[in-house]
Amino acid sequence: MQYWPRKRSLHTVARIRSWAVEPKVKPLGFIGYKAGMTHVMINDARAKSMTKGERIAVPTTIIECPPMIVGGAVFYGRSGTGIRKVATVLAPKLHKELSRVFPLPKTDSAKTKTHTFDSVKEFSDVRLLVYTQPALTAVDAKRPKFMEVAIGGSAAEKLTYAKEVAGKELKVEDVFEVGTLADIHGITKGKGFQGTVKRYGVPIRQHKAEKTKRGIATLGSWSPKRVEFTVPQAGKMGFHSRTDYNKHILKIGSDGAAVTPAGGVPHYGIIKQSYLLVKGSVFGPQKRAVMLTRPIRAKGFTKEVPEIVHISH
Repeated sequence: MQYWPRKRSLHTVARIRSWAVEPKVKPLGFIGYKAGMTHVMINDARAKSMTKGERIAVPTTIIECPPMIVGGAVFYGRSGTGIRKVATVLAPKLHKELSRVFPLPKTDSAKTKTHTFDSVKEFSDVRLLVYTQPALTAVDAKRPKFMEVAIGGSAAEKLTYAKEVAGKELKVEDVFEVGTLADIHGITKGKGFQGTVKRYGVPIRQHKAEKTKRGIATLGSWSPKRVEFTVPQAGKMGFHSRTDYNKHILKIGSDGAAVTPAGGVPHYGIIKQSYLLVKGSVFGPQKRAVMLTRPIRAKGFTKEVPEIVHISH
């Protein structure tokens, strides 16, 4: 029931419904590509750790973060029913690969000049329209990921910042710092049609059971005379939208050779752009895009940046 309904995602990038409150004027999210896992050796400096002062191994996930391009901004305003979209302003120049997402507007047409940054007067929030550059990575994709990213600061500061960065590149260093936390939003691995044992963890029946071992013994009670939705049944599993809170960023690097083994990362390839080393595992397969955002409920971490002694590759 914790994850009910077990509905599969419609897209390969998770939808962000809540953004953190940030006083600084900066983007609050960044799109990266999961490369794989490795481990690093660090000097444990935690005050209450049993291995304080010793060298320990920490599992980490490599997320390649090529620069994103700001394709415009979206303005939102408050109305009687809530928040509604007021206007959308696109950058004067857009990458040609973005035509794989939606038809690019013709600049010589007067009908496309509906809104500019200065023409929108009444608004309460501004968000950036950003898209990735998968051609700069080892990901076998040509279609960029296009989505909205919130901005910190006041409404006036957001407008000024959006005008400055429109059409320019954003780097992962503009959003995150080493030693801070990040929330990771993504889509889990798809596992296809699975039975009740794998899908719900029901116990395997004894060898003398009737008809089946890897299945449930009953579809429910006699009354009510229907099959309840809580009864475990076989079905499609995986490819769900999930969020992993408070992942510790151990390192932000620009030289991919420091984490790329000989022959490239298995099932990914050579890391060419900036990357993040995130403590622990990250859901989803290699080469899948994940959305990293500022933590919405940061807690339970030390502000000291761990000293990385060695990176296994």
